[in-house]
Amino acid sequence: MFQIDTLSRQPVYEQLIQKVEYFILTDIFKECEQIPSVRNVAFDNSINPRTILKAYNELDRRGLIQSVPGKGYFVCKDAKKKLSEGYVEKLSKLKEMLSDMALVGVPKESVLKCVEEAYESDHNKEENRYD
Repeated sequence: MFQIDTLSRQPVYEQLIQKVEYFILTDIFKECEQIPSVRNVAFDNSINPRTILKAYNELDRRGLIQSVPGKGYFVCKDAKKKLSEGYVEKLSKLKEMLSDMALVGVPKESVLKCVEEAYESDHNKEENRYD
């Protein structure tokens, strides 16, 4: 389930966080549903359990998953909503970047083309990457 790129410059725990967030956003992990255990993820991916625990603890801190002692980790009730709100907040940063691009003369058509390509192809790439 978790395909980790060990050659990536991105740390493994950050890859795990991104994958869990993606799974929540796409309803692969549903609200109140248990996610794979630290032990299973470690075994299936040959990852140190402490690395997985680091990722899970960060997701817990963000209010996306919660630990239930003796049972494992579960997706929080409003996890998908929290993630969606986080992306909406990123729009202000995107607006700033776009303003800077306009200042340096990047054509609007180039930006729009980039946005269209992102919406058309990246979603499909993400779906295939996490299968």
